[in-house]
Amino acid sequence: MTTTTHRRLAAIALVSVVLWPLSVPLAHADDPPGSAGTASPVPVIDDKAPGLMLPDGAVLAAPKILDIKQIVEEEGGAQRRQDTNVDVTFALQAEVLFPKDSAKLGAAATSRIDAIAAEIEKQGSGRVRVFGFTDNLGTYEHGLKLSKERAVAVQQVLARTLGPGITFDIRGYSEDYPIADNASEEGRKKNRRVEISFPRTTPPASP
Repeated sequence: MTTTTHRRLAAIALVSVVLWPLSVPLAHADDPPGSAGTASPVPVIDDKAPGLMLPDGAVLAAPKILDIKQIVEEEGGAQRRQDTNVDVTFALQAEVLFPKDSAKLGAAATSRIDAIAAEIEKQGSGRVRVFGFTDNLGTYEHGLKLSKERAVAVQQVLARTLGPGITFDIRGYSEDYPIADNASEEGRKKNRRVEISFPRTTPPASP
């Protein structure tokens, strides 16, 4: 083979190497990361591959329903209801229940609490948690006292409506466990709240 022939073969090989990548489909801007473009071949998965088989003696875990959370909030956030497969939680902003810096229930508070009592009766729950919370204004100790007094005030209305046979867990948490940013009045308003929660006995309604 002549030197000229060698040079021609080398040139053909070089052109093949340079041109080959141009035949690969180019990725588009809207393709997901790692995609080689719409013309990329779809990989075929072998469902009999050893790596996909369970080891000898292994079994699949029992199926279970994942805990799904549903939240419905009144316009303005005065009342919020949270449903899971386990329990129901109502959060009432302090402003719809109490005057400022007070644990004395206002005129509109009883009807709201009675509506929640009706839901407790519907679920047949025998244990109810009533927790009070404040924002971060004022001292922590004052918040503890006020949040506990507000929780007690709500519990007393529930107890009168529900009658005997209900076990109550009552706590005041002051500024602990905020659900919004205390840096704004809007956030502090959400944090000033009383939460009423109880186990559910029926599945939550579909949204």
